[in-house]
Amino acid sequence: MLDGLDPDQSVAVTAPAGPLCILAGAGTGKTRAITHRIAHRVRSGQVRAQHVLAVTFTARAAAEMRERLGRLGAEGVQARTFHAAALRQVRYFAPRLFSGREMPELLDSKARLVALAATGAGLKTDREASRDLASEIEWAKASLIEPDDYAAAAAKAMREPPFDAAKVAKVYAHYERIKRAQGVIDFEDMIRAAIWAIEEHPDVAEQVRAQYRHFVVDEYQDVNPMQQRLLEAWLGDRDDLTVVGDASQTIYSFTGASASYLVDFKRRHPAATVVRLVRDYRSTPQVVGLANAVISRARGDLSRLRLELVGQRAAGPEPAVHTFADEPEEAAAVAARCAELIAAGTPAREIAVLFRVNAQSEVYQEALAEAGVPYVLHGTERFFDRVEVREAMIALRSYRGDTGGGLVETVHLALERVGWRPDTPPAGGAQRERWEAVAALVNLAEGSPGPALEDFNAELSRRAALQHVPTVEGVTLSSLHSAKGLEWDAVFLVGLAEGTLPVIHARTPDAVEEERRLLYVGVTRARHTLWLSHAAARTPGGRPRRPSRFVPSARGQLAASPDARHPRRPLDKAAVAGRARRVMAVSCRVCGTGLFNGADRKLGRCATCPSDLDEELLARLVDWRARLAAIQKVPAFVIFTDVTISAIAERRPGRREELAAIAGIGPRKLTLYGDDVLALIGGATVDGLTDGHA
Repeated sequence: MLDGLDPDQSVAVTAPAGPLCILAGAGTGKTRAITHRIAHRVRSGQVRAQHVLAVTFTARAAAEMRERLGRLGAEGVQARTFHAAALRQVRYFAPRLFSGREMPELLDSKARLVALAATGAGLKTDREASRDLASEIEWAKASLIEPDDYAAAAAKAMREPPFDAAKVAKVYAHYERIKRAQGVIDFEDMIRAAIWAIEEHPDVAEQVRAQYRHFVVDEYQDVNPMQQRLLEAWLGDRDDLTVVGDASQTIYSFTGASASYLVDFKRRHPAATVVRLVRDYRSTPQVVGLANAVISRARGDLSRLRLELVGQRAAGPEPAVHTFADEPEEAAAVAARCAELIAAGTPAREIAVLFRVNAQSEVYQEALAEAGVPYVLHGTERFFDRVEVREAMIALRSYRGDTGGGLVETVHLALERVGWRPDTPPAGGAQRERWEAVAALVNLAEGSPGPALEDFNAELSRRAALQHVPTVEGVTLSSLHSAKGLEWDAVFLVGLAEGTLPVIHARTPDAVEEERRLLYVGVTRARHTLWLSHAAARTPGGRPRRPSRFVPSARGQLAASPDARHPRRPLDKAAVAGRARRVMAVSCRVCGTGLFNGADRKLGRCATCPSDLDEELLARLVDWRARLAAIQKVPAFVIFTDVTISAIAERRPGRREELAAIAGIGPRKLTLYGDDVLALIGGATVDGLTDGHA
């Protein structure tokens, strides 16, 4: 059990029975340490496998733990999420707890009952408002706060609820009454039932504690008060407890999670052994060095448990810090770099683009699609599939009113009909996300190719029609919250501007510190290649923005971790600026105007300038692409997007150099498809070309 462990991991594995706190930094092998500790105790006869309960926060993590324990010869250990462990317990003891009846029906979602409760409380809500109310109720229940105490507790916690706190409390009370009347329970009720079963039923407590005698809790910084109370009920007066966590990765406080239990573990268990795991096996020393620089400025109680990581991998490239003129330019550069990495051999599935809020995803979906790079949306909806975006587009298409104030003003007036106003962003939550998504449409209006609303609607329709088919090999697009627990060879941290990270509604010192930890989590997702960037403005010529305060400056703060063996190369800002200029340096071949829209750049002309599209060639290109996609079993856009196909049919390049000048046709695609495309332009039939690929 000790082979292959580093000295600190060995101490964690062999620590004596009793309270043990493992402070494990990102990439330091915490899962390895805790599974080896469990297996070591089982295999050495200290404990029996069926007496061990290991709990974590995701089914994926629990499954991984069970798999590793099985390989280590510790079959029979129960590794579950808090919810799964509580559900199993309540179902087993249901006849004793519910007067001979089975456990009540468990709600899959609060949405329907919360909507009913809101109506009963006199509130008119839509889907997003109901979702925000459900989140507030979940926070209150996870924090052991009853409806009558909600308003005071929300004020003390400096919450920003979706409605007046007294109205939220009323909805909460109505929700509880509706549940009781319908004879159903939610997930928080189920955990409360598990607690109540032990605290109020001595026979249940005796049986549970006889079954489970040794406890392991992973991601302990994410425990909420309800889960902590369940853990204490399981333990009783015993103290054979191992907890593992990293205070610097506390990013879910808005759900009720509290790192205070990790911070105060030694105070509550004076005899506890504390082990620190700081050897980072995931990331290069350069990435580790930046992570240390980001978190070194942390303040507040959680900073007391800050760990300085030590990179163990061979040296890699320096993290790249980029500034771009606007978000379209930033996204185009990210997409181009992703394409380069894929062409150089990095699998698309090993690349991630991470952002603070889901509303940022659309510009990267567009840029990646234009570059012919497949992607997968992780934890988000596709932008044009969102209800609020579809409703906004319908409102824009159906608007019949004053258009004399210019396109942006017209868009504002049209969107007022769906309740969107530029000066009234909600404080946060799903409603803020919805507002930001519609705001992204407004931002697009500033760069629309035509001044008229119908031209803007045509541009939106073109964007929506682009194929965004998720594939396993796609670049991952994810929010920072959803990325926790994952890792990639190459990570792009984008949109790192004030107002986005930290997000504008992070107003308290604790909230700002949580935003800092979000960036730290993002940095530590990268194994080898790390890119950090921000746009000086959202749109070309837009209001200037400052870079995030959390990104260390280039003046010596990007030093590698303590054992890095190679000196840091200074960031070549001139080269970065040159690359950014090259991404955007495209002019209309008809009128000479600079082109900012991705489709216009590919076509090489403004959307309003005359086209000389070869319709017959376009038909053959589309036919060739469809057949080749079927042969290769990939979506058609992976070969070439619709816009690239149109650009080829319009520009009709005669040489490979001219073909390569079309945006979206890089060295890899030129090698794979260049000969076929030039042959089609020269008059070849599709049959003769695709037969060679079969």
